[in-house]
Amino acid sequence: MIETEFTPQNELEKKLLSALEGNLAGDVFITHLLNSQVFMPIQDEPAVIKGFQRATKTQPLLLDDEEGNQVLVLFTSPERAREFVAGYPDYGGGLLTEFSWILSKLDDPMHVSLNPDIDTGLDLDREMVEDLMTRLPPQAA
Repeated sequence: MIETEFTPQNELEKKLLSALEGNLAGDVFITHLLNSQVFMPIQDEPAVIKGFQRATKTQPLLLDDEEGNQVLVLFTSPERAREFVAGYPDYGGGLLTEFSWILSKLDDPMHVSLNPDIDTGLDLDREMVEDLMTRLPPQAA
């Protein structure tokens, strides 16, 4: 069921809503998603010096689903993440970047949840993520 109060705030959200309502083909949406920016919550590191980040690697928000699979949590915008991330106080930071870039950084395919706990969201299983990873252009050396 689509939330009646969901007002799209960006082009990705417009396309997602249209796809969920059946007005946009799934493969057209997926192509758009690959080229869109998403928000990835990342773990904050205790600051020794205010504003100084020591970490060289990001730690995204990963959760386990009912079957024990790791799920990468992403959002269509930072605003959509606020309520969900409030339950994970160590994840106050985030990265706004292309979905394709995130996929290119995965060592192995994993489940992805876009806008978890929001009706206007999408869950991608490991097999779908694996397929999407094969569609990425080769990385430049």
